Amino acid sequence: MWRNLWLAALLGAVALCSGAAEEEGAAKGTAPARRLALVIGNASYGDHPLANATRDAAAAGELLSRLGFDVMTYSNLDRTRMNEAIHEFNERLAAGGVGLFYFAGHGMQVGKSTLLLPVDAQGSPAAPLTQGIDLNNIVAGMSAQRSNQLNLVVLDTCLNNPYDPANVSIVRPPGHTIVAYATAPGAYAADGMRHGMYTAALLRAIDQPGRNIEDVLHDVARSVSVATAGQQVPWMTAGPAASSDRFQFEFAPSALQAGDSSPRSMTAETVVAYQSRGILPKDSNEQYELTFWESIKDSTYPSDYEAYLKAYPNGRFATLAHARIDRLRAAAASAPKAQAPAQVNQTHAATPPASPAAPAPAPAEKSAAASTSPPTPAPAPTPAAPVKTSASAANEIKDCAACPALIALPGGTFEMGSNSDDPAERPVHKVSIGRPFAIGKYEVTIEQWNACADASGCPRIDIEGNNSKSAPVRNLSWDDAQVYVKWLTKTTGKTYRLPSEAEWEYAARGGTTTTYWWGNEMRKGYADCKDCGEPWRKDGPVNVGSFLPNPYGLFDMNGSVWEWVGDCWHGSYKGAPPDGRVWDEAGCPMRVIRGGSWPDGGAYMQSATRFKYSASVRQSQNGMRVARDMK
Repeated sequence: MWRNLWLAALLGAVALCSGAAEEEGAAKGTAPARRLALVIGNASYGDHPLANATRDAAAAGELLSRLGFDVMTYSNLDRTRMNEAIHEFNERLAAGGVGLFYFAGHGMQVGKSTLLLPVDAQGSPAAPLTQGIDLNNIVAGMSAQRSNQLNLVVLDTCLNNPYDPANVSIVRPPGHTIVAYATAPGAYAADGMRHGMYTAALLRAIDQPGRNIEDVLHDVARSVSVATAGQQVPWMTAGPAASSDRFQFEFAPSALQAGDSSPRSMTAETVVAYQSRGILPKDSNEQYELTFWESIKDSTYPSDYEAYLKAYPNGRFATLAHARIDRLRAAAASAPKAQAPAQVNQTHAATPPASPAAPAPAPAEKSAAASTSPPTPAPAPTPAAPVKTSASAANEIKDCAACPALIALPGGTFEMGSNSDDPAERPVHKVSIGRPFAIGKYEVTIEQWNACADASGCPRIDIEGNNSKSAPVRNLSWDDAQVYVKWLTKTTGKTYRLPSEAEWEYAARGGTTTTYWWGNEMRKGYADCKDCGEPWRKDGPVNVGSFLPNPYGLFDMNGSVWEWVGDCWHGSYKGAPPDGRVWDEAGCPMRVIRGGSWPDGGAYMQSATRFKYSASVRQSQNGMRVARDMK
């Protein structure tokens, strides 16, 4: 079966531009084409854990590094972290060269979508569809024009469809791209003793010097097919030729023979588990559809019904799903609009200021029933809804017409972090912020950023989705945020900066000690996130000030966009400054982001949630909020 002519025919059609560049570079005495790899192994799926996926990724990453690739290796990524890794990979790949994306873990083929599953894509039949990352989007991100362009994708996953086994279709990728699948469309991938069967064969084949990619993939397909007695037949597809140049890319160029003439000896894997990398329904296909529908039939999110239609385009509930989507969208379109930020200020101008050291309780804390009642869809909250806050005209600061509005906060002591969630949030420790400071009442908006750009103080930022002038600016790197606060400082003569991580959490908690500022349970209508209720948009955050403020009068500290803070990333709070100052170090490559963002789930809205991102990389979910000294 591995002898099918599709392999040679497709490979012969591809213009492998990086190989030509390497040959030309060798002739001119210049360096070969740059090589960059993103390697991900996901194994810690709660419902369907895998034995070998992280080991596969570690071995692949190590070997690719030895073969001259600059390798980014990750394991057990949730959806947010996986998207961030892919985005950073694409940003770095834009500099040119060969890009290789490798994934080991659960996967599936639903229609024309190959879905790669993060470790949090579980818990319901709809989760793989709503949380899975589409290969088409990954390939599109890799396909931006660059020098010496060649894209390689290697997937050690199943390609079965747990919803409708007959509904599978592999899409041919764009030019300069080869996708190697561990198995055929609609089929399963097997695990061996230490590695997936496909990865084991790949590791044996790619480090043999002087072998072109056609020979490598041909041998891998043959080895897997023979080892599994034809039950797993690897598959490959490639994009059309981009030019008439013809040559063969080599993982291990012939030049390596002199220094490494003895390729590693690896014994063939023995099949341990078939179908191990596919999500298998516990019920019959008919019953699984019923289970799927039962899990979403009361949902107030159109995306859940869209997921059902993707799985069952002609399903028994398809007509009803279409009707639900139309009804929900019509209701959202007719819902009352949230007031603009300027109106919010006027609404709260008469609110008596409260001391931040003893803020009024958030709505969820007013009664036990409020936190235990089942969540129900909430209309778009308006600033007139009853909530106690310290925001007032008296302590709001605005240093120039184009400057962000600030809220002045006194110093104070609070317990920072959480001992019940991510290890990076530990240990809980007391922080005493000795000096008052001011922090943005809202996140920096597109209008405010553009004022800086118009003054030639900031770069122009491309923003897709909601680009209303009152939407939070996003797609910012930490370096971009530094440019903006320096411009504000120069413009106003005041010392603007990013808040320290401790100042940010102090402000976000609003004097509370609960998981969220409104209580210990997620409640709809309090933040801009996927699980947080209306108003919510899939394509971008809603305008700032569309949800209720926290007890300090600060808006959108939870959700909307991730917010950069001044600190360098540390994997825990061991050694953190007790006085709330920025925890920095020279040459820090990773900076802290806080607060979660609109496409994230409710768990990311917690006041203690923290994450890291490369300081120099722009990401569509990252924005900012300013702070300034009160001297």
